[in-house]
Amino acid sequence: MIPFVSMPPFEYGRADAVSPLIQRVIANNPGPFTFTGTGTYIVGGPDAGAGVAVIDPGPLDETHLAALLAAVAGRRVSHVLVTHTHRDHAPLARPFAAAVGAPVLAARPPARTIHVSAALDEEDDETFTPDVVLAGGEVVRGDGWTLEALATPGHASNHMAFVLREENALFSGDHVMGWSTTVVAPPDGDMTAYMDSLDRVIARGFSTLWPTHGAPVTGPGPFLAAYRAHRLAREAQIVERLAAGDRRIAEIVPNLYAAVDARLWPAASLSVWAHLIALEAAGRARARPNAAIDADWSLT
Repeated sequence: MIPFVSMPPFEYGRADAVSPLIQRVIANNPGPFTFTGTGTYIVGGPDAGAGVAVIDPGPLDETHLAALLAAVAGRRVSHVLVTHTHRDHAPLARPFAAAVGAPVLAARPPARTIHVSAALDEEDDETFTPDVVLAGGEVVRGDGWTLEALATPGHASNHMAFVLREENALFSGDHVMGWSTTVVAPPDGDMTAYMDSLDRVIARGFSTLWPTHGAPVTGPGPFLAAYRAHRLAREAQIVERLAAGDRRIAEIVPNLYAAVDARLWPAASLSVWAHLIALEAAGRARARPNAAIDADWSLT
């Protein structure tokens, strides 16, 4: 069982100090895939004139923009960082950066706009373009803080997490969340890349994970081990369903997710599809006529 963490009380639009170097402002965009809303992080000290970085400004929302500008008032924003281009993370980056006079840093957006499902908040902000393109490994510094870009593709091909070295913490975006497993939705989401990224995060031995949605994970070691084990168990269950005669994702999902709200089955279908694509790439499954979501699947 994954030891999920609950969200403590909060107020939308309020800047809360959640660590010595981190403040968080939560946007009022709750939902089944955003949980309580998008948490925008401000990294840096609270003193007037201090330089700060802002991570994931969030959805295009004037109220949230005003709350962020109020939260950084009197301080200098040196960097605006975006974990990935999904519409609950990236659209406000450009208006906020323009207001504070800071560059936007992120991985290169997908070569083509990815349309998954508007209901999942997985649509890309097709207008988003960073000022500085990150590949992973880059380091930016401010007044008493150091952030390192850590490439974590899987949830999205351009997903980038950010390491706060002073606190051995990771701003994990949607790569790891404390309240739920992460949706890996093809065609842009990739389960093989996700598992590789997860192993890299585990190997770093972080003290805290700060997801964009939900509460922090303060015991990452056991939590990440359970997160990884869950994915491997789900893969094994899919193999079992194929062996039992299921051939289509529409047959597999009701069997595996019978205890889950049926409104979440579309997201579950995407994760099953991602697992099947990974199994095909590993030579363990075969799709006919091709690896589409409505394909006929079988074990090799």
